[in-house]
Amino acid sequence: MPASLEGKLVVAISSRALFDFEKENEVFEREGEEKYTGLQLASLDLPAPEGAAFPLAKKLLSFNTATSHRVEVVILSKNDPVSGLRVFRSAKQAGLPVERGVFTRGRSPYRYLNSLDANLFLSMNESDVRSAIAMGYPAAIVYPRSKTAAQHPDEVRIAFDGDGVLFSDEAERVYQQDGLTAFQDHESKNANRPLPPGLFKPLLEALHHLQTAGSDVPMRIRTALVTARSAPAHERAIRTLMDWNISVDEAMFLGGLDKSSFLREFEPDFYFDDQRGHIESAQRHVASGHVPFGVANEVKAEVKAETKKK
Repeated sequence: MPASLEGKLVVAISSRALFDFEKENEVFEREGEEKYTGLQLASLDLPAPEGAAFPLAKKLLSFNTATSHRVEVVILSKNDPVSGLRVFRSAKQAGLPVERGVFTRGRSPYRYLNSLDANLFLSMNESDVRSAIAMGYPAAIVYPRSKTAAQHPDEVRIAFDGDGVLFSDEAERVYQQDGLTAFQDHESKNANRPLPPGLFKPLLEALHHLQTAGSDVPMRIRTALVTARSAPAHERAIRTLMDWNISVDEAMFLGGLDKSSFLREFEPDFYFDDQRGHIESAQRHVASGHVPFGVANEVKAEVKAETKKK
C-alpha cells in the first residue's frame, strides 16, 4: 500500500525559508547557478544556519510520536537536486526529521502543492507565493531577517491577522473604498452574518485539530487573532469563529494601534498578515510572513504601477 499524507497537517516550505541560505543566494545572484551549486556541494558537511521558519517547522514536527504521525514538512524548492543534498543533510544535522522534498532547478514548484494536499506554503519567492494563492492555497512570503527567538519550547504559537487572512477581504474592501465609518457601520449591521472564510481558515482548522492531540504529545498549540478591528466591528469576527466552531486562545482588537509591540509580548513562532507594512514592523520582533492577497494588495499594486508610469 502506498504512503499517504491524508489527514496530516502538511507544510510545504522552501529551502531558503527553512535555512538561512542568504549568502549562498548572493553568490547565485552575482555569479550564476554553476557557482552556487558548486558552493553548496563544497559545503555539504557545513550545517546551514536556521532560517526564519525553522523553529515553526521543528515545533510542528514535535506532534509526531512513535505511534502517530500527524505532521509532514516537505521541502518544496527551486534548488537543483545537488543543492538539495545539503538541504537534507542540514536538516539531519539539526535533528529535523524531514523525509520528503521536491527540487525543481529554477522552475516554479508551487504546482506540486496539489499533489501534496498542502495546508501551508512558505517561501521567499513572491511570484511562487502569489501563484499558490491564486490556486487557493494558504501561502506567505517569509521575511528572511525576521527575529525567531520565541521563548516557549513546549508550545507552538501562531498569530493571524483577520481580514484578508483568516477571513475574506469583504469587509476590508468596504474600508478601502468608503473609509472607517462605513466599515464600522457595515460590520455592525452584519454582526450576525459570518464573514466568508479566508485562505487561512483551513490552516486554523488543522491547528485546531492538532490541539486535540493526545497526552503523549510534548507540544501544545496557542493561537491568536491580531486585528486592527475594534468595537463594534469585533463582534462579527468573534461570531464568525463561533460559527466555524473554532476557537482562538487570544484575540487582540487593536483599533489601528501598531501590532508589533503586542506581537512581541505574545511571542508567536510565526505571524501572518496581508499588509506588508504590518509585517515590516512585526519582523523586528517575530518571524513573519506576508500574505499578498485581497484588496489591500490590489491597491498597493495599482499605486506601484502608477508610480512606474510616472
